[in-house]
Amino acid sequence: QDEKKQLTLKVEELERKLESTSAQNIEFLQVIAKREESIHQCQLRLEEKSRECSSLARQLEMAIEDAKRQVEQSRERAVSRERAAQSKVLDLETQLSRNKTELNQLRRSKEDAERRYESRLQDLRDRLEQSESTNRSMQNYVQFLKSSYDTVF
Repeated sequence: QDEKKQLTLKVEELERKLESTSAQNIEFLQVIAKREESIHQCQLRLEEKSRECSSLARQLEMAIEDAKRQVEQSRERAVSRERAAQSKVLDLETQLSRNKTELNQLRRSKEDAERRYESRLQDLRDRLEQSESTNRSMQNYVQFLKSSYDTVF
């Protein structure tokens, strides 16, 4: 009977331990279930963040490509403007050279015209002086004739 009592006590103790272990198992299963749910949620968030990162990476790549394209277009416009400016500078230099040449020709023409004018003016003065001299001579002759006619008549 003692043995039976001891065995009964042992069985009861083992049943308590079994119940305790079962309760712990249930708790562990609940903890594991919560952790698995948490892991599942984390995986879902990770996948969402991965998709978001991929989307942002594509947007970044597109922005980089767009920026490269804009830089290239700006560079091409700058090169085009520089070429146009250089062409305009060459045109202006050519025009300036032509204008200087024309100005020099005009100066020479003016100087030639002034020399011809001075020469012509001097020639006209000489002729005027000669004409005045001739006029004086004729007036003297007319005076002489008048006085001669007066004397004769």
